[in-house]
Amino acid sequence: MAPLSTLGTVNAPALAIRGLAMTRGYRTLFRDLDLDLAPGQVLQLTGPNGTGKSTLIRLVAGFLRPDAGSIRWSPLPEELSPGEWLHYSGHHEGLRDGLTAHDNVCTLASLLGGDPSRAEAALAEVGAGPLAELPVEVLSAGQRRRVALARLLAAPRPVWLLDEPFTALDRDGQALVRRLIAAHAEAGGIVIAATHQPLDLPEMRHLALGGPAA
Repeated sequence: MAPLSTLGTVNAPALAIRGLAMTRGYRTLFRDLDLDLAPGQVLQLTGPNGTGKSTLIRLVAGFLRPDAGSIRWSPLPEELSPGEWLHYSGHHEGLRDGLTAHDNVCTLASLLGGDPSRAEAALAEVGAGPLAELPVEVLSAGQRRRVALARLLAAPRPVWLLDEPFTALDRDGQALVRRLIAAHAEAGGIVIAATHQPLDLPEMRHLALGGPAA
């Protein structure tokens, strides 16, 4: 059986950012930011703490409004909101401690328009199969991160926005994240990841906030 992360083709829209500007407090994080991403591309965001990596990801997710500029996806049906076709993974996993790992992934899949029946296979693919019936509250930080990653597979979406995706993961877990990102991009998805860890993936671009996009 093919792994979930490589099944099918992802129809991601293209991203166009023009003249983006954002100020937090009295500090300008970035201004006149232009960026284009096509399906199948990965963008790595780097920069010192406080330079706006998380803010930029949250802007793209639609959680924040920029001071100036635009963020457009095309083609995209007008009736869809970003929350219906992208995954946002931040510093908090969004898991319920009282539920098992399996029930968490099932619940998240249902909420995100995915297929709860994929939960078992998704957990297995991220190396969390043996944790399926354990309550999340007894899991380590790295194990919780793996369970959270399973929702990317149980509820497939074309755009992944990942803020520090390697947090709490050991070397094997970090290699897993790279494989998942690579498979998603190969299938035609878009990934924006804020991390200082090397990704070294095909079709990867790099944006150091405060410097030009590569």
